[in-house]
Amino acid sequence: QSPAPAVVLVVEDEMLLRMRAVDMVEDAGFTCVEAVDADQALAILESRSDIALLFTDIQMPGQMDGLGLAHAVHDRWPPIKIILVSGQLKLTKTDIPADSHFFGKPLAAAAMIAEIRTMIGHA
Repeated sequence: QSPAPAVVLVVEDEMLLRMRAVDMVEDAGFTCVEAVDADQALAILESRSDIALLFTDIQMPGQMDGLGLAHAVHDRWPPIKIILVSGQLKLTKTDIPADSHFFGKPLAAAAMIAEIRTMIGHA
């Protein structure tokens, strides 16, 4: 009996980009849960205990952007791994929570899939 695949929470307000991220997560062999903003993401995190990785865009509508969400998740749920992506910003290690990773857009699917697998462990 194999364990259930790890769950990745994808937070992206643009539908096409969210669908692409979901495809990458599923190609990596993991289960995906989607949110359109930080508020929805936090509600999901509060309601389930199986999220292994947060994959979030940085520029999002709402009271909290992806960077704020990443720091909140890192503080409240330290075991959750974090990947931040942005087409506009260039972040350094000092901007993002410890152990999280930043990628610029457009995302290279193969590199993202490899990184997700490395961070969570192989499905």
